[in-house]
Order: sequence, then C-alpha cells, then structure tokens
Amino acid sequence: MQIVDTSVYVGPNIYAKQPLIRLTVDLHRRAGKPVSDYADDLIDPLLTFVPTLADAVAEDGTQFLERARTEADCTLGELMAQVALALQNHAGAPAQTAFSRPSSHEEEVEVLYGYESRDIGLEAGDVARDLILDLIAPDDETSQDNIAEMLEDFMDYVDRRALGPSALALVKAAEDRDIPWVRLNDASLIQVGQGRFQKRIEAALSSQTSQIATEIASDKELCMRLLGDLGLPVPDQRYARDREDAADLADRIGFPVVLKPVDGNHGRGVVVNVETPEDAMAAYDIAEAEGSGVIVESMIPGDDHRLLVVDGKLVAAAKRMPGHVVGDGSSTVSELVAKINEDPRRGKGHENMLTLLELDDAADRLLAEKGYDHGSVPGDGEVVYLRKTANLSTGGTAIDVTDVMHPDNRTMAERAIRGVGLDIGGVDFLTTDITKSYRETGGAICEVNAGPGLRMHLSPSEGTSRDVGGAIMDMLFPEGSNSRIPVAALTGTNGKTTTARMLAHVLKMAGHTVGNTSTDAVYIDGTMTVKGDMTGPTAASMVLRDPTVDMAVLETARGGIVRAGLGYAHCDVGAVLNVTSDHLGLGGVETVDELAEVKRLVVEVAKNAAVLNADDIQTLKMAEHTPAKHIYYVSAQPANPLVREHIKLGKHAVVLEQGLNGDQIVIYDNGQQIPLIWTHLIPATLEGKAVHNVQNAMFTTAMAYALGLTLDQIRNGLRTFDNSFYQSPGRMNVFDEHGFRVILDYGHNEAAVGAMVDLVERLDPMGKRIVCLTCPGDRRDEDVRAIAMKAAGKFDHYICHSDDNPRGREIDEVPEMLKATLIEAGVSEEQIQVVPSEENSVQTGLEMARPHDLLLIFCDGITRSWKQIIYFQPKESPKPIPPEDVVAAQGFDVPEGYKLFSDERGVRIVRDD
Repeated sequence: MQIVDTSVYVGPNIYAKQPLIRLTVDLHRRAGKPVSDYADDLIDPLLTFVPTLADAVAEDGTQFLERARTEADCTLGELMAQVALALQNHAGAPAQTAFSRPSSHEEEVEVLYGYESRDIGLEAGDVARDLILDLIAPDDETSQDNIAEMLEDFMDYVDRRALGPSALALVKAAEDRDIPWVRLNDASLIQVGQGRFQKRIEAALSSQTSQIATEIASDKELCMRLLGDLGLPVPDQRYARDREDAADLADRIGFPVVLKPVDGNHGRGVVVNVETPEDAMAAYDIAEAEGSGVIVESMIPGDDHRLLVVDGKLVAAAKRMPGHVVGDGSSTVSELVAKINEDPRRGKGHENMLTLLELDDAADRLLAEKGYDHGSVPGDGEVVYLRKTANLSTGGTAIDVTDVMHPDNRTMAERAIRGVGLDIGGVDFLTTDITKSYRETGGAICEVNAGPGLRMHLSPSEGTSRDVGGAIMDMLFPEGSNSRIPVAALTGTNGKTTTARMLAHVLKMAGHTVGNTSTDAVYIDGTMTVKGDMTGPTAASMVLRDPTVDMAVLETARGGIVRAGLGYAHCDVGAVLNVTSDHLGLGGVETVDELAEVKRLVVEVAKNAAVLNADDIQTLKMAEHTPAKHIYYVSAQPANPLVREHIKLGKHAVVLEQGLNGDQIVIYDNGQQIPLIWTHLIPATLEGKAVHNVQNAMFTTAMAYALGLTLDQIRNGLRTFDNSFYQSPGRMNVFDEHGFRVILDYGHNEAAVGAMVDLVERLDPMGKRIVCLTCPGDRRDEDVRAIAMKAAGKFDHYICHSDDNPRGREIDEVPEMLKATLIEAGVSEEQIQVVPSEENSVQTGLEMARPHDLLLIFCDGITRSWKQIIYFQPKESPKPIPPEDVVAAQGFDVPEGYKLFSDERGVRIVRDD
C-alpha cells in the first residue's frame, strides 16, 4: 500500500465542492479485494484505536462499517479514506466527506477525504495507511503498543497544529453567518472576510483590539488604578520592589493577601491566601519568575467569576472552580484524578474544552497542606483542591451563571471593559454571591484580561453553553455589513485573459480597486505584483487576502482546477466563454466533453449570475448545472432562437445586433432592449474587425452589468481599453511604426490561431502576409497539425518555430510538423521556412517584411518578442502609395471625366478640368 501521488485541493474541485486531499495508492496484490476479506483483522481493532470510525458514513449515506463488513465493492481505498477522516475528527480537527475512485492504473486507487488543516490532513493519510497495513500485514515490530504510540504521536502532531476550541467556535460562527475565513498561520491567526472587508482574529483578540488597551490590561497595577479612578470596585494593590518590600506591603494591606506577576496570564505565578510575611516572601519568588514585576493586593473573599464583555455588552458569565477532586470514600487521590481525566472533554493544554488535571508540584503542595499525598483516600463528598486559582488551563471547571447574575454586576463588568478600552475583554470578579450586587457583598475586580479564553463559556461543566463566538462575529460584522468582496470568475479555452483584463479595466475606471489574476501575473489596482501563470488557487488567495481590493476578477484556467481546485468557495458572477479542443491529454482530461466538465465548475459555484456563450453548445449545456439566480446568454447571432426565447421571458442577454451604421452590443434585461455601444468605437476591436475581441467585449459587458455597473461606466471602460502591449500583453498587440504592420499574439491553440487568421483577412493588407507560426510542445500531434491547417493558404510566407521551452520535444520537432502539414494542405515548400529558435524566427520575420506588409507573430516569449519588434530598425522606409493605387485596392473605379486628387485633406475625385 504505497502512496505514489498526492494532491491537495483548495476549495471546490473536480471531485467535490469542498477542500479535499487525494492520495493515489498502489494496492499491489490487494487491488480489487474488498474490506470484507480482512474484516476480522481490521474492523474491531480499528474501532479500538479510532472510535470515531463508528460514526463514519459511506458516500451513499449508509453506515460505513456495516457496508465494509458485507459489501464486496467496499475497497481498502475507501477504508483508508474513512480512517483518515476519522483520525482527524478523533483528534479535534473536524472534516467531512471520504470516498474512493478507481485510478487509471488497475492496481491503484484514488483515496479522497476532506480536511480542515492541510498538514494534519496529509499526516492523517499517512497514519491511516500505516495503521491499516500494520493490522492486515503485521511484521516483527508490529504490536498493540507500537500502534498506540503511532496514534499518540499523531495526536501530539495535531495538538501542535489544530485550531483550539476558542478558534473553532469563532470559525464556526463565521461559517454560520456565511463569512469566509482562512487560516493565516499554524496557530490561531485567522482572516475573516475578504479584501477590504477583512478582519483578523486570534483567539479572542481582533484586528479592532486596541494595543494600548491590551497593554493596560496586562499591567495589573495600572489597570486596577484606572478602574479605581472610575469608581469601580478593586482591591487595595501595591507594587513590590523586592521580597522584603512584598512582606512589608502585605503587612500594611493586611493579611491574607494575594501576590501575582504584574503582567502574568492564565493564573501563572499567582499565589493566594498568603497569611504571613515569610509566606509573602516565598510567594514573591514564585510570582517574579512568571513576570516582570510583582504586585501585592488585598484578598477578596468569594468565588472566582469570569465575566465576558463583547462590544461593550456582557455576553457570558461563569463561576470558575479550581482543579479539584471529590472523594468517594474508597478511591485514592491519584485514582480520582485518573477518573476525572477520562472525561472526553478534557485534553492537553487548550486542545479540548477542559484541561487534564495534573498531579504536579503545585498539586503536591496543596495536598501536603492537608496532610495528603497521591495515595490518600478522601472522605465521601470531600473536596480536595489541586490548584489555588480557578483557571481552566490548569484543570479548573466552570458553571454558567449568566442568567442569574445581578444587574449591578453586569453593568460593573461592562464599565470596566469600556474603561480599559477593549473590544473583547474578560473581567475576573470575586464575590461570595453573584446573584447579589457587589455593593452588598463587597465583591471586587481582581483582573481584566485582553484576549480572554472562551472555553468556559462554550462548554461549561454545568449550565447553558453561550454562543460567544457568534457575539464576536456580530461585533466584527454587524447585520447588513459586508464580509465578501464581489468576485467575478471566468474561464474558457480562448479569450479569458483579454476578457479578464478588459473587465478589470472597466471596474477600475468605475472607481474600484481591482485584484486581477491572469495567465501572466497578479495585478492589484493595475500594478503587477507577482509575475507568472497565476490562474490557480494560490493567485486567487493573494487577491482575496489583499486588504485594499474591493473587486476581484479571477481568470481560472483548466490546469489550476485539475491540479488544486478553485481556491474560492463562491463567486458572484461566473462565466464560461467557450470550450474548444486545447490541453487535451493533460491532467487526465482526454476529450472536449471532459474539458467542459472541468470548466463548468466556475458556474457551478456562481451565486448571482452565470454568463454563458449561447453560440457554443458545450457552454449552453452548463446552464442546468448552475445555482446562480440569473443566467446571462452572450450571442453574436441575433437570430439565435434559444436567446430570443430567453429574452421573451424577460431574462438577461447580451447580443450583437447589426444596424445601418455597423454592429452594436445590446443588453436585454426584463424585456428592455438597451443599446450599449457600436463595436467600431471599442479600440480593442480594431474598428470592429477583430471579431474575437468583439465577443470578449460582450462577455465583459455581461459580467460588468451583472456586477451592478451602470451603462455609462461600462461604455467608458470599453472605450478606454485597447489592445496595446501595456494593457493586454500578448493579446493582439499591434505595432505600426515600421512601415509595415506587426501583430503579436499568444495564440496557442486551433481556435486562437483561427481568430487571428480571420482578423488578418479582414484587415486585407496591401502588401504580403507573413506569419511566424508555432505550437506549444506539450500539445498532441493532432493539435499541432490543426494549427497549421488554420493558417494554410492564408499567408504568402510561413516561418515555423518552436517555443523557448519545447516541453519534452526536440527543438525542431514542432516546426517540422507544422511545415509538413502546410505542404500537405497545398502550401509550396518555397513559402515555408523553418527557424527553430523563437527569437530567430521573430527576427527573420521582421527582416523579411517590407512596407505595407503584415507580419503576424505567434510566440511564447511575449516580452522579449515585443522588445524585438519595437527596437527593430527596418532597412527600407515606407513610400507613399499613389492615390490611384489606394482606390484601386478598394475596388473603386474612377468615373469618366474625373481624376484622383490627393492633398493634406486626403484622397478625393475631382473633374478633369
């Protein structure tokens, strides 16, 4: 059972709408054998080691273990997925979903399961594999103890990386409110919200928590003085300079007293009920070891209470009891502790709602004061304390008292937290009776805590659980406020990069700060931040985490989806521009139908609008798979019957309508026909001749309109976006300053090359047509030939080259294949030149071109090729074309009695006389 490949999917993916880990496992001779063949060796031992496996649910919704014992199609791969999931749940790192799929290799199986933490999920997969293998194929070293040790190591691994109860409560509250969140480190630093709406939380600290307030709360002496100045009840408190001063201050305050660090937390270094000067000096040493100074304060009688205040309002109150055991008259202290620690709510540190009790030095000292040790047997009902302070982190318990506390105590706590300046704060309050006013009982505040623990309120030992995580989320995101930025995601075989750039430009011109991912970089507000193919989940995360972004435009490519998922759970607007043959044979995608299924994921997660190409049957079939509220059809065919019916129903569409003055983009909405813009007024369309960019502008229009932009904002954006190298590098970049026209494009498949060839025909240059032709080396042979066929017969000269990276082929393999196909299509060999180097091919084309020629360059090295173009020095300057040649080229006959005349105003006909 060897794990031969691992993939981690972020967000929705080709297998599920949630994050998954996929392990490809080689089962060798066990391939095809059901779990039932190993049931006696596996099921019961697994339940012993991983009891949460009993709750496992199979993919069909049935109880998994029952299926594993009886069904012949339940494989070891499915069992491994369920064990990996159960291990995470058992360790407090909850996840959902586990299943398996056959692999392309008959001895392998795909093991898929959910995860909350990537590292924990991967570790769970390794442990699941080892655990199963140890049970069905034990070796000399396999034993119950070794397996138990392996699982204990896993639990320790999770303990160091899993979110604690407080953080889990906060992210659950975020999920309940549809607030997106992402973990920012291995601890508990979490971003909630996206872009400019994001906030950060770390346990009960938030990005709104004042640093000054936190410092005040941590300085116990300063904090008590400030609260006392506000008239709030606080103990008499003094700062001790040394051991002797501590004893003197204790005597002046009056015994008993409390000594504690001036900046401590979690009860560390706190010594209570100090009754003699000698004890005060000993307590000073304990407190000093845990902080930067020591304070002595009067001891307030009563029980310890934690009062939690969020956004100025008390949301929970708990009475805290120090760690203790209650005797039964027959069990030793050690046995009582062991019994308490069997409570599943208890764990190490902060991993569970309660903390394990420990018989350590602090416990031994308290036992010794009673004349007890670990073997002593307390009387029935006798309470034996193992700690003096009531912190949960040292084994304490909590009783919820929110509903019974006196209103004066509630108001006192709220005033205290406001006085310190905290958005979230905990008041440690001592009183003999929480149901009575502090004015009556003499209760007092002994401490204020920034970043207070939430565990005691989430799962008290007694009483009602309080949704304190929800209160914090409601403070960070009040009702009606935004937590998500609008996200527009798009995919397709061709046009997605230009459309993404065009839409980002339209949004920017409308006043938004846009984060845009694309095949060449991530752009934030138009500035490149990271260069490279940035169309996967990593790039999406960069945009959604940027605190300045208020609109996201995410180009989402096939490769990123197949390798790692979308990287975002939802988008507001999802668009699929087209689906044609490209990248087939890569990443397990073999057919156009399979490619469409991958790209469909973008509209499967669209919430508000799905924008689909109504002229492409593959995208049309996606309409039934989207949950989006609205479907926008985009069509360049005004008579498209499906679109016409859609419009009749009052639905949305963007259609290219033909008129006397040219073609016009028209929006249909709720039965209204809304003319938007003539295509010749959009610079990127080269006066409407670049039909593919007309289509890109239509998709941009649909997405912008679905995002709520006005007509004028869309028009302004389209009219100011052009196909220059600086706005759209590698996408139909035109250079006209050499006397001949050069068009640079990253056309890398049949459809893209075909679109550019059609453009050249519409431009109808007066000189020769030259093309530098290529195809990426990782495409199939039939894809290379299809590209050559698209260009065949359309140019006067062909220069065939390879990309800088031939991707596993020989440097001349692709160019020679292009040449052979061109010859097969009827192009003469004299018209074809093979120049394997891309750089040399571009240079050859530039040197060959003459005035009024058109040179079309397909290339991979966009920036280098563009520099070659703009720095090229032509040897021959362009000469004016006689007026009669211009008119003749347009098929114009000069009427009898007239002649051509040309001046600075242009060309016109005049009478001979």
